[in-house]
Amino acid sequence: MIYNTYIVNLCLLRLFLFFILAAGIASASQAHAATLSLSPNAGTFEVGGTFSVSVALDSKDISVNAFTVELQFPPDMLQIVSPTTGKSIVEAWVKQPTYDNQKGIIQFQGGIPGGIKTDYGVISTLTFRPRKTGRSIVRFTDASEVFANDGKASPVLSDVLNGIYTITLPPPKGPTVVSETFPDQSRFYSETNALFIWANESPADGYSFMLSENPVDIPDDIVEGGQQSMHYSNLTSGTRYFHIKALRDGRWGGITHFAINADVDPPAEFDIDIEPDHITTAKSVVARWTTTDSASGVDHYEYKIINVSGSGIAEAEEQTIFIEADSPQVLALDRGEHDIIVRAYDKAGNIREETSRIRIVTPFEMAVRNIWTWILLALVVGILSFIALRTHGWHKLIHEAHFEKRLPDRIRDELEELKKYRTTYGKMSMLFFVAGIALLFGYMFAVAHAESTIAPPIVTSTSRNIANEEIFYIGGKTDNALSSVIIYLQDTQSGSVRTFGVVSDKKGDWFYRHDSFLPSGRYILWAQANVGEQFSPPTPQIQMDVRRTALQFGTSRISYETLSVFLMLILFAVNIGLVLFIVFYVRQGRRKRRAWFLEVREAEESLKRGFAVVRHDIGKELEIINQVKKSKALSGEERRREEQLMRDLNWAEKYIGKEIWDIEKEAR
Repeated sequence: MIYNTYIVNLCLLRLFLFFILAAGIASASQAHAATLSLSPNAGTFEVGGTFSVSVALDSKDISVNAFTVELQFPPDMLQIVSPTTGKSIVEAWVKQPTYDNQKGIIQFQGGIPGGIKTDYGVISTLTFRPRKTGRSIVRFTDASEVFANDGKASPVLSDVLNGIYTITLPPPKGPTVVSETFPDQSRFYSETNALFIWANESPADGYSFMLSENPVDIPDDIVEGGQQSMHYSNLTSGTRYFHIKALRDGRWGGITHFAINADVDPPAEFDIDIEPDHITTAKSVVARWTTTDSASGVDHYEYKIINVSGSGIAEAEEQTIFIEADSPQVLALDRGEHDIIVRAYDKAGNIREETSRIRIVTPFEMAVRNIWTWILLALVVGILSFIALRTHGWHKLIHEAHFEKRLPDRIRDELEELKKYRTTYGKMSMLFFVAGIALLFGYMFAVAHAESTIAPPIVTSTSRNIANEEIFYIGGKTDNALSSVIIYLQDTQSGSVRTFGVVSDKKGDWFYRHDSFLPSGRYILWAQANVGEQFSPPTPQIQMDVRRTALQFGTSRISYETLSVFLMLILFAVNIGLVLFIVFYVRQGRRKRRAWFLEVREAEESLKRGFAVVRHDIGKELEIINQVKKSKALSGEERRREEQLMRDLNWAEKYIGKEIWDIEKEAR
């Protein structure tokens, strides 16, 4: 029984915990559950009319009492006519609806005292007027929010539903219009010529037509003629509208509007950023790029990698195809120089192509490229050279002093002084002193040193300015797939022309990469397409300079970078040689200095013995004077003699001993 009761209690406890957890999860799921939406959130509307969109709230059974709404719309396609119409759940507007048709922004804030729970509450109704054809997006910005009626103004917005609206022209009421150059009114084309053709179900007396940027312009009542086609040339980028009406039996009929979208400009210029850098020791780099297009917008990107350093030429052909990809891209590259070519396509097919050079080098090559490395090496060479010269001079002085047995000037002066004392006090002290002084020599110095039916090919990629240690390449597009492209390379100095052939792929892309280096000089490059027996006109000539950055000896080629590496190695060798030179002479000098110290100590002992003899002689004379003092008073001459003896004794004890110590300390 007890066991069964325990089991029942355990089950009840688990059930209780389950309900608590479920309630917590439900509470958490409701913490951010409100939704803001646009209704309708999609539709097709005509230029010249208006349409309304409601901003609705779904509180998901949560009581809410305040909100902030900010919407963004394309001002070139839509304009706000009225910010709010009809009924609304808002009881108090904190900020009246405001809008800016220049920036494409509408904002409003409101509250519901006491709160509200609703699954579809209309906050405001917006009326838009379409301005031109295309697809427009009306979206909530991050500034939008819904607040709970919980006394804390907790944010509870979890989702937003934006709106996508298609804007078209009114159905034709006049002649039927088509365009061979702009067949689809919703697409962009890279055409600069527009050809319009029209027809009527019944004969017309004439037509009035015009081309403008206003989608619902009305042609004047002047007959332009009875032709059924019109051609416009030299169009620039932008959206235009062809308007036409027919005159029949003296009355003008309805108007047909036909849209054309031209984009004749490529996307904007852009840079290709390489991380960590364009010159790096890392074999894995990240390439980043982005650009814009003012008319049709960017459609996609393509890139390819070209090895231009000459290594891996046979395998490089596999790397020269363009790959569609977005930014960023992680590139795994081998050591050497590579060009990354990125093409940006807009929705009309225009191309913007940019190239960036990537160099994968060794750490030593990276050091060679750093100017501070050269400055540091030059500084070290200078310092070590100075130390080596001073060390050599110091060693030379020690060697000469040792070889010639030279004594320092001060030592010679002291020797003369002691000779005078020995003349006065005896010969024994002089013998001892000369024996010690004869072992002293040298000084040392411390150092611090140191026209045709076939269109010509389009050239999009080419290495215009390269070095004679880089591979040149050229590539582009043709109108005909799998057609031959002949490339001409002329040396401007000799006048010789070389030709190379390549076949375009199924997309019309072609690419040629040379298999060897070109001599330095100036070249002219052009191409020509060939289909069967027909040849296209040549492309515009491209001037290519090949600068000299390598020395050539027959078939051998040495780059200036290689010479820089050799020079740096030579500087390293010079530094090592200087260090060995300094170490050798320092060790030789120290060895001789230690020998000199021993001789100094021996000389000191000899001087002490000589000093003892001199002191003994002086003491003898002082004893004689003292005996005389006992028997009689000293005369003036004897007193002066006694004083002189005491001075000499003090000088011998203090001054000579100090000089011996100074000599030893100076030698260190």
